[in-house]
Amino acid sequence: MPLICPKEPKILYETYHGVFVNITYLLKAEVKRSFLAKSVFKAQQFIIQYRPVRPAETKSEISFSISPETLQKTAKERISIPRFLITGVLDSTETCVTQPFTGSLTVHHTEVPIKSIEMQLVRVETCGCAEGFARDATEIQNIQIAEGNVCPKIAVPIYMTFPRLFTCPTLITKNFKVEFEINLVVIFGDDYLVTENFQIMLNRTS
Repeated sequence: MPLICPKEPKILYETYHGVFVNITYLLKAEVKRSFLAKSVFKAQQFIIQYRPVRPAETKSEISFSISPETLQKTAKERISIPRFLITGVLDSTETCVTQPFTGSLTVHHTEVPIKSIEMQLVRVETCGCAEGFARDATEIQNIQIAEGNVCPKIAVPIYMTFPRLFTCPTLITKNFKVEFEINLVVIFGDDYLVTENFQIMLNRTS
């Protein structure tokens, strides 16, 4: 049964469950019976997911470096920050939602022992409102990629899968947007946090 509206063609976006944006689809059926009998009604939710398309031959691998100098701090604030250097690479910032997000990082040196290294998946929903546009970011997944003081100069793999119901291909429309970001969080032994943010583009490719 093709889902086509010939009078007013509309785009059917992929199923998505968010905080301010929800894209759901229902099939409703009703059997009307005689005057004295009650009608029978049934509703069933279903999922829309597009066929994968062939990806374009583009390479979006990015390298990153995290140190006190790269943080958005004043010169006075940097004095109290422990000295450290972390470098790494993300294999791609354009990723298929059914494929893992991969890369690696290396801790070169640090004055304060590292307690944990975590990776957060954040969804950013933007909706139209009376004042213009409201933008809200919520964390939907947090994984730990290293625990304890990481051995220096050894590559630590980054591997994260995307949750099916809470992610979808990056969606930008006239009325709303659903975008995704990655936060790389380094927690030191004294509970000092360092966060590096990466914007990613999700798609559905074969």
